[in-house]
Amino acid sequence: MLSLIVILLVSYFLGSIPGALWSSKTLHGVDIRNYGSHNCGATNAFRVVGWQAGALATVVDFGKGLVSAGPVASLIRIDPLPALGIFGWDPGVVIGLLAGLMAVVGHMYPIFARFNGGKGVNTAAGMLCALAPVTMAITLTVFAVVLFSSRYVSLASITSAAAFPILAVIRRYAFGVELDPSILIFGTILAVSIIVAHRSNIQRLLNGTESRITSFEPAQGMLGRGEL
Repeated sequence: MLSLIVILLVSYFLGSIPGALWSSKTLHGVDIRNYGSHNCGATNAFRVVGWQAGALATVVDFGKGLVSAGPVASLIRIDPLPALGIFGWDPGVVIGLLAGLMAVVGHMYPIFARFNGGKGVNTAAGMLCALAPVTMAITLTVFAVVLFSSRYVSLASITSAAAFPILAVIRRYAFGVELDPSILIFGTILAVSIIVAHRSNIQRLLNGTESRITSFEPAQGMLGRGEL
């Protein structure tokens, strides 16, 4: 049990690294929490200070989930893992999911940024990429298609979050791909959490007031346009 506690704590602290905030402050001296959507995530970094900080934040946020669900979950072993196979679940996969979820929690409520974080989409994507890479690759394709066709980042995030558990079920039961049942359950819980976190975006989408990408050229952001 001690190893599980250590894994979860390390994953939370990794998830708490505010990539968007720190990259924006380091590269441009701007606290993005004061501008744009006031969200401490990569999308707001793109919106406020431009593509350099936004791209760096995306890599950091994705990496937090990937590292937590992968190396952290598999390398930290102080004592035997608790028995989690009573439902036929793979204990290693469950530990990876729990670690990844703690990274998502850390991203949404980071101790290093006064518990004001992002919505957790990139971190969740990194976690699922570590545990179900093929399903996640298809999900990222869905994200890209929706993003380029609608130009709404929020709609692409919501759609891809819902797509992952659906794709996992199809691959497991229609095509016989071996996916641990825990991935289906946790993927569904995670999808619901991400959709709930986007409830304000959903309302703006319905009202027609949601921010939309006007160009896929490297973003200058509000800073580059002289709006700050």
